[in-house]
Amino acid sequence: MNKRHPDVVVLSDVHLGTYGCHARELVQYLKSISPQLLILNGDIIDGWQFNKSYFPPSHLQVIKEILCMLDQGTRVVYVTGNHDEMLRRYSDLQLGNFQLTDKLVIEMNGKRTWIFHGDVFDATTKGSAKIIAKLGGWGYDWLIIINRLINWLLTSLGQPKMSLSKKVKNGVKKAVRWIGDFEQTAAELAINKGYDYVICGHIHQPQQRVIQTEEGSVTYLNSGDWIENLTALELTQQEWSIYQYKEDDYQQAPVVSMEKQLPLLNVVTDQIGLHIHRLQS
Repeated sequence: MNKRHPDVVVLSDVHLGTYGCHARELVQYLKSISPQLLILNGDIIDGWQFNKSYFPPSHLQVIKEILCMLDQGTRVVYVTGNHDEMLRRYSDLQLGNFQLTDKLVIEMNGKRTWIFHGDVFDATTKGSAKIIAKLGGWGYDWLIIINRLINWLLTSLGQPKMSLSKKVKNGVKKAVRWIGDFEQTAAELAINKGYDYVICGHIHQPQQRVIQTEEGSVTYLNSGDWIENLTALELTQQEWSIYQYKEDDYQQAPVVSMEKQLPLLNVVTDQIGLHIHRLQS
């Protein structure tokens, strides 16, 4: 399999260090792409549930692949989320091709895209409610484990897989309404700030749609997650799209390594007319 060359890739909610993370699949995806800019939009490492007794080789391999991409000239911007909030004390750190921040704007061909994780809209990640959120995270992790066992049994019987967590989310009207409110709030803020696109993570719900208000319109995008949906956002030739991992795409041929590129940030920027702006909190 030859590497694809999207201009920008956005990943979020990988949750390395948890049982639900599909690290093996993510490694295959990372090996298959060579973007000019990789944006890690929060919750890449799960600091809430991190346990040094559980961080398997496949999870370490994800980090290794990202480091390899840095070495080959890809610019990597890590936008912090709530599960990796311990990194926020180091916001605005920049080392070569790597940048750590809480939110950013990329400007390309006159269009501005506002990118942040999205936990700022979630009251359950703050204060005393954070304890309940952490407990919910443990419960979610166990639900994923049980779901994998059920899917193994279903596959053995020749039946299609199912997602317990999706059924729970879709079956609870309050959860469905909360997702809609989240998207609407993000869109309204982006419209007020004059952005053309807004990209979030956090809610594990891949999405791409235009949201209109009386003040204007904006394209809302969400990169989903690598727990259930195995999705990412890709920008190619000025068009955003949602990528969804499919096992069959990676069983035809081994990934061919590309020649090592020099890490020239000005070349990367000039190739796609991209400008990155840091936003102060």
